[in-house]
Amino acid sequence: MAETPDTVLNFWFNELTPKDWFVKSDEIDASITSRFSDLHLALSRGVSDEWRATPEARLALIIVFDQFPRNIYRGSPLAFATDGLALKEAKAALAMGADKAVAEDRRVFFYMPFEHAENIAEQERSVALFEALGNANYLDYANQHHDIIARYGRFPHRNPILGRASTAEEKAYLAKPGAGF
Repeated sequence: MAETPDTVLNFWFNELTPKDWFVKSDEIDASITSRFSDLHLALSRGVSDEWRATPEARLALIIVFDQFPRNIYRGSPLAFATDGLALKEAKAALAMGADKAVAEDRRVFFYMPFEHAENIAEQERSVALFEALGNANYLDYANQHHDIIARYGRFPHRNPILGRASTAEEKAYLAKPGAGF
């Protein structure tokens, strides 16, 4: 079956539960990999109009670029390879008000690319977006991401995956229980 924006959204919001979205699970990773890795690769090479035709389609595209690679390529630099595309699509979607046209509980996925960016300006926008959304849990995570970028300029927990050397300060941070995401 050819995957479409609707099949992506059905999978993410109906087949998975919110509990599944942010948990490390070999089963979920395998499911996303087997079903959506070809789609992720194809869209990373070029996006057809179908994926930008509606606010929901734009949301599906952002999920494919921002969320799916974290499952498909967990522990690999490829997990972050389409973060720039996700951010570009999120900015375009917000510019046209697409986030306001979907159910409030789905809006967070328009905002995640800002939270995942290793750039303080994008982090500040992330915090503002989550603040406006009014969900304390998501806002807390946005603030945590912001604070890490404000302090280190990058996410230290990505260093080993991306082959970056950690500074002494980053090593001390990473040694703390619960460091990283």
